[in-house]
Amino acid sequence: MSQPNLDERLGIAGSGAIACGLARVAADHGEVLLWARRDESAEAARADCGDRVRVITDLDELSGCSYVVEAVVEDPEVKGPLLERISGLIGDDAILASTTSSLSIEELGSACGRPERFAGIHVFNPVEKMPLVELVFPDSASADTRSRSEALCEALGKTAVEVPDTPGFVVNRLLFPLLFNAVRLMDEHALEPDTVDACMKLGAGHPMGPLKLLDFVGLDVATSIGEQIGEDVPGRIKQLVHDGKLGVKSGAGFYEYEGRSQDP
Repeated sequence: MSQPNLDERLGIAGSGAIACGLARVAADHGEVLLWARRDESAEAARADCGDRVRVITDLDELSGCSYVVEAVVEDPEVKGPLLERISGLIGDDAILASTTSSLSIEELGSACGRPERFAGIHVFNPVEKMPLVELVFPDSASADTRSRSEALCEALGKTAVEVPDTPGFVVNRLLFPLLFNAVRLMDEHALEPDTVDACMKLGAGHPMGPLKLLDFVGLDVATSIGEQIGEDVPGRIKQLVHDGKLGVKSGAGFYEYEGRSQDP
């Protein structure tokens, strides 16, 4: 059964994997604007998203959007100021949201100055394939914010599950201790990444092994999530990040990848 069209004029701030994936999904159901910080990022996003998404580099062009989703790097020092800028551009009735996977929605809502019209919309990568959206609200979020956020998820063909505003929400709070333990076990016994991954795929029914999943998430993002949920980040991950090996988006992590490089 087809999903309904978007009732919102949707804007997305960001040009990485999550931002572009969300834009591609949304473009099937309505008008989408995607803001990229730099010209080269905009060109990459246009190639990634196709003609159905209008890619812009002037943040002011988001002013006419009724719902704006921030999807930039998982860093409160980056997200906070950007959300505040966007909040000053959009109308009083517009809703602002973040795709953060681990940061406090209450704090981000306060940082942007409109907690009553703010939401956390944690989509999962790859956005086209993953059906879940963890939906998170500040305590003061209005009924309109809640209902329109739920309607947006439905229009995108996603299943929205409201979760508590706790570090890592539900999925990452449970998942990342397992992923980090896989790294520790690999190092402790000098195992190859594909050995660990094969065991979890074939023995536990996981569609992707833990080391491959860490590469897919991004080792820099994994580090940020680990810090937010109070989980010790394995030294191997810290070293890979230090070496610029962030996973799929940089072309190397626990595995090597050809022809993959995306701007977060």
